[in-house]
Amino acid sequence: MIKTMNKRPRIGITMRIEHVTDRFYLSRHYSEAVEAAGGAPVHISLIPNSEYIDSVVEGLDGILLPGSDSDVDPLRYGQQPHPELGSVHTSKDETDLLVIDAVERRRIPLFAICFGMQILNVSRGGTLIQDIRSQVTDAIKHEQGIPRGRPSHRVRLSESTKLSKIVGTLDAVVNSHHHQAIESLGADLVATAWTTDGVIEAMEDPRPDRFVMAVQWHPELGWEADVVSQQLFKSFVKHAAQRRESEFEPIPTPA
Repeated sequence: MIKTMNKRPRIGITMRIEHVTDRFYLSRHYSEAVEAAGGAPVHISLIPNSEYIDSVVEGLDGILLPGSDSDVDPLRYGQQPHPELGSVHTSKDETDLLVIDAVERRRIPLFAICFGMQILNVSRGGTLIQDIRSQVTDAIKHEQGIPRGRPSHRVRLSESTKLSKIVGTLDAVVNSHHHQAIESLGADLVATAWTTDGVIEAMEDPRPDRFVMAVQWHPELGWEADVVSQQLFKSFVKHAAQRRESEFEPIPTPA
């Protein structure tokens, strides 16, 4: 495939759906954080058609799976719905899963946030805690509310991981906006950060030939002042840029 040279790697971001108004939408913060890190954000509509997804992903250098106001359908990981399960948006689940499959086949850099981390885990055969407050003993508060960008709890990072090398610390304070979490890890995924109640706050694919990073908090919120968030986006976009450069083939000059 011949790609024209572009200084900015193209970063696909899957959207959300609002069923009341029947519209696709996405918080501005994801695109702004990607752009500030040097990427060119491209919105991916929630159309669960593999041909459409393949055609879009083919022209991208990285994928960002954002958070969502919906929950992953528990039937996708073999569980019945918990009484505290939130809304389930089938087109969101199906589109994100198709995007993840396309990413895996092409080994495109992937950065997953909150719901994105959860759907990534499910795509690899993992399971989720459907409601932290009722299912985790002595759980801390994971739904902080407004202001959403305020760091509200600490996370402990594991040493010698891609995540700890990127952010340069083993202790960070992050925001928190989720009522679900990782239960069992999917294939080729390792946990890399935890809260004091044992909830997994980050995971990654340790294989050296790909960049797959996921965090449960929201680095797109408050990224302008938060160094950890900035480092995460910069590293992701850098890997996307490297992939773009490796696939760039100059067009021969006519004789």
